[in-house]
Amino acid sequence: MRPRTAQASVLTLALALTATACSSSGADAPDTGGSAKGSTPAVASAKVDYNPQPYDNIKDGGTYTTPGTFDDQGNPFNANATLTATRVWFWYNPDVITYSPTGDVQYNPDYLSDVKVSVTGGNQRVVLTLNPKAAYNDGSPIDWRAVKATWQADNGADKDYNASNTEGYRNITSVTRGADDKQAVINFKGVDPWWSSLFTTLLNPKAATVANFNDAYVKKAHPEWGAGPYTVGTFDTKSGNLTFVRNPKWWGKKGKLDKRIYVNLESSAAINAFKNGQVDYATTGSAEGLRQISGVAGTEIRRGGSPFEYSLYVNSKSAVLRDVRVRKALLESVDRTQIAKIQFQGLDYSEPLPGSALLYSFQKGYEDNVSSVIKYAPDDARKTLESAGWKAGGDGIREKAGTRLTVRYTLLGDDPLDKATANAFAAMLKPVGIGVDIKKADEADFSKILSDRDFDLFLSGNRSTDPFGARYLYQFYGTDSDSNLTGTGTPELDKQIHAASEISDPAKQTARANAIEREELAQYAFLPLFSGPSVYGVRKGLANVGATIFGTPLPETVGWQK
Repeated sequence: MRPRTAQASVLTLALALTATACSSSGADAPDTGGSAKGSTPAVASAKVDYNPQPYDNIKDGGTYTTPGTFDDQGNPFNANATLTATRVWFWYNPDVITYSPTGDVQYNPDYLSDVKVSVTGGNQRVVLTLNPKAAYNDGSPIDWRAVKATWQADNGADKDYNASNTEGYRNITSVTRGADDKQAVINFKGVDPWWSSLFTTLLNPKAATVANFNDAYVKKAHPEWGAGPYTVGTFDTKSGNLTFVRNPKWWGKKGKLDKRIYVNLESSAAINAFKNGQVDYATTGSAEGLRQISGVAGTEIRRGGSPFEYSLYVNSKSAVLRDVRVRKALLESVDRTQIAKIQFQGLDYSEPLPGSALLYSFQKGYEDNVSSVIKYAPDDARKTLESAGWKAGGDGIREKAGTRLTVRYTLLGDDPLDKATANAFAAMLKPVGIGVDIKKADEADFSKILSDRDFDLFLSGNRSTDPFGARYLYQFYGTDSDSNLTGTGTPELDKQIHAASEISDPAKQTARANAIEREELAQYAFLPLFSGPSVYGVRKGLANVGATIFGTPLPETVGWQK
């Protein structure tokens, strides 16, 4: 993902994906800024707005319809999975551990009867006692074997698994049977303060073979390998429409909804469907989108902070971008303040420029690593390119050995805000002698573009699914991480990342992760740009849906308020 985040598509496509909410009945995160009126706030907004309601205050019955569909890769542990896969998976597979909006760990009693964490001789042991009733829909028990299968598929020992993030799992030395089959004993090398993020869901052992892990969920659902209050009712492979219904094999609190429906819509079509009453919510990241979803009869706007971050990725394997000096000059030519102005125009919102891929400015341990490494300095960029042998051509675009310094910016879809952003990059790079060739691609090609690294420059977003940013250092920057879209990294930095993951003190591990990130950023292939607000148009009465920061609802708590 990043599940740290799952990779989300660019800009409005990412924002059009499924909203999540928290099953908690309260505990709003503090509002720490966000208004565009006055000066830029010191930290980004952590405000939540999702109509939190307890389970007993949700009506029985009803339908909840949103934009969405199965992604190309439906297994969220797979490196090719996007945010769509994570959200869809959540509705028909085990939701073992979730988080509150502020990032507090929540153990789901329908799966976990007991959790014990101990440290002996400097090594951590986690004992998970699983609910005696817990079973997959195919009848196999959810027991220690599911915990072991999840670990083995994701620990990196078998390179045939296309795993998204092996860090954390690789520090587990064994998963064994405890007092009985319903108890899993997880032994770590050292102490992992973020261990809960490793087992938020559990793979069915049948889904954890190499072949099934990599390919079984490609444009397919496997409800028989799932579990939970809902299961797949229908999936139309032609339209992409998807329906979840109550699961008759569920042993816990039943889902409040009769049906939960995903309708496969492009982002602009989703807004129109909301205005016409065809879907129950729509999201937007633009002033025009906000104008369209505001004032629709029977709806309200829910608005809060964002667990998204959007960044510019530079393909270091591209012929003209292999030279770090060219990449440095390129990033020094990007005025992030101007990009943010384009994004937030008309939204009455401002935020500090993001300084890290790991943490948000409202989180403890955050440091502005970007500003300490990458400066907006177009004059320096010109000098760097000159010294690297790139000379200005007749039209101002630089050349070297017969090659023009032109980069390909891949633009998905036809959203006006996306186009404006692409044009802004072109306008910034041209004065320093870098040409930008904007290439359009279909939104449906997103996963393929990432897996093939078919771009020179690409703007993409990630959503944090938990608050443990340091855990995702290797996922972003590791040399053999399939989620490292830039292709940068070094074996020495890999060693530093692995060593950092073994630091038991959370504050010290985070501080070390910040230091390593600064070294990684000095390879000049990745530039965080903005987060933005979370803005939702929602049917009145819809509970536990909206801006939640790190909060995730249990599916059975989503529904219509009494």
